[in-house]
Amino acid sequence: MIFAKLKKILLLSLMASALAAFLAVSGANAESKLPKSMVWSCYDVGASGYMQASAIADAFSRKFGTRIRLLPSGTSIGRLMPLAANRVACGFLASEVYFAAEGIYDFAAVQWGPQNLRLVLAHPSSIAVATTKESGIKFVKDLKGKRITYVPGAPTLNVKMTAFLAFGGLTWKDVQKVEFPSYGAACRGLIEGKTDAAVVITSASLMYELETSSRGLHWLPFPPDDKAGWKRMTKLAPYLTPFQETIGAGIVKDKPVWLPAYRYPQITVYADKDPNWVYNMIKAMDETFDMYKGAHKIMPLWNIKDSGVPPADAPFHEGAIRYLKEKGVWTAEAQAWNDARVAHMNKLQVVWEKALEEKTAKKIKEKNFKEFWLKMRAEALAE
Repeated sequence: MIFAKLKKILLLSLMASALAAFLAVSGANAESKLPKSMVWSCYDVGASGYMQASAIADAFSRKFGTRIRLLPSGTSIGRLMPLAANRVACGFLASEVYFAAEGIYDFAAVQWGPQNLRLVLAHPSSIAVATTKESGIKFVKDLKGKRITYVPGAPTLNVKMTAFLAFGGLTWKDVQKVEFPSYGAACRGLIEGKTDAAVVITSASLMYELETSSRGLHWLPFPPDDKAGWKRMTKLAPYLTPFQETIGAGIVKDKPVWLPAYRYPQITVYADKDPNWVYNMIKAMDETFDMYKGAHKIMPLWNIKDSGVPPADAPFHEGAIRYLKEKGVWTAEAQAWNDARVAHMNKLQVVWEKALEEKTAKKIKEKNFKEFWLKMRAEALAE
């Protein structure tokens, strides 16, 4: 009898423990209100964007039990296409956000046009041109006649390189273009001596490998006092600003390097994304911040006070703004900037629809449509 009672007590105790464990997991999921699993598109393996997405995914898994699968790609189209096709929940993207939102470069094609994108958070970052100490290349002007990386389908890299060359008074005609299939391959090509310069993030893991190699690593400087150089560069890439970088391979705090700054990665969705999903996503980013901020020296910039404010490559999503307002981060100035960007993008959407109508009416061939659209776009924005 006593044994039966003890057995019953033990059984009830085990059931209570199991129930408590279940509630702990389900409670975490309920707290985050995120799906049990998600897929994010991002840069390819070896890129800083991949590392950052991985660290955040790990934090989500540990705190909420949410399983994250990363879908890496070395091209802008490859990262944005699954987002457009609704195959991923969001994208950890770079300047393709700006190009796609504006409907320019690769996104001026009839299959794309201006995309109605919105941001959850936008991580501040620098962007640079890496060379080797072995090459003897010290400044941008020294790239004349050298081998320069080019990744087809990756305007976020190629347009920046075009702008960087302009900083030194150069164009692609002054250098040797070397094509690589992806961002990671381009970085690897620099390590292997297949190219002399590549556009890259200072914190990319492959750059730490280059730094410790016999070839060595050197970052080309973009000093803000070279006003003529900056004017030439920002004419092609207006989203770039001067930034004194202290973090990255071969960079120490007491010897910073002047580089261009932009936003990367930018957690990107479309404007019609469920506001509650976006709200819960940014909330989860904020609540797990202490768990991933130590993954790398650049991770603290995911603080919503840094990554949740404009300017950025697209407007912030209404779901993100709701949370940022609750946390006291969103200001009247931020809202004014956001409203202006939304109005600008709405105007582009209207012009795009007209361009498609005229393409049909005038029987414009697809190969000629890009030039036709860009002309209509320029005229509309000049009004």
